Formats: sequence, C-alpha cells, structure tokens
Amino acid sequence: MVDKTVKDSACPCESGETFRNCCAPFLVRAAQAPTAEALMRSRYSAYATGNEDYLLYTWHPATAPADLNLEDDQRWIGLKITDTKLGGAGDDEGEVAFVARYKIAGKGHRLQERSHFQRLGGRWVYVGGVVS
Repeated sequence: MVDKTVKDSACPCESGETFRNCCAPFLVRAAQAPTAEALMRSRYSAYATGNEDYLLYTWHPATAPADLNLEDDQRWIGLKITDTKLGGAGDDEGEVAFVARYKIAGKGHRLQERSHFQRLGGRWVYVGGVVS
C-alpha cells in the first residue's frame, strides 16, 4: 500500500495532479489505467517509487522480463510526453513517445522512447519500445 504522505504529494509522472488522484490507484491495483498514456505515466511512477511488481504486472507476458533489478541509487526526476498515437479508451493499441530523466549516483541521464501498448484481457499493457 502507498503511504498517505506520498499519496498527497505531486504525482511523479508530472501530470499536475496529486499522486492520490493520478497514478496511486493504478499502482495499488484499485483501478486500471483507462488509456495507454495513463499506463505509461503510471509505469513511470512505478519506476520512481520502486514498484517492481506493478511494472511486471503491466508488461505484456510475451515481452516481460523474468524479473527486474531496479537500481537502488537511481532517482527518476522528470517525464515529458512528446506524442501519442491511438491508445484511447476505445482503442486496442497505442503508442506513447516520451522523454524520462533520471540520475544515477548524481549523474543525469535521459531515456527517450516510443512505447507500444496493447489492450490485453481488458487492460492496457506495455509491449515494448524503441529507444531513440
């Protein structure tokens, strides 16, 4: 369960909402992300909060790794969605392009990716992405 003080803070996905009103319900599986972008944002928040279980739960079974080993000293510091294609509530597939910023041992890094999402069993899952 996500701690109340974390829930009342700004959401890590930088949506402008509180964590409680944005990604937290998805991370604790109280709700499903309604769009590919919402899933992308919640996955970023999962990386930012170290929620490996949610990351694996939202990964397509055909492309998911057996496990994740998130870096203990990795700190996610920003997300910018740059493009979306499809991925709406009525779609079965979608793409979300983004730039995510993070630091490892104080050194800044950027991950720029176009991610592909698919609806599987009524819920959005991450299939894979192309890093640019």
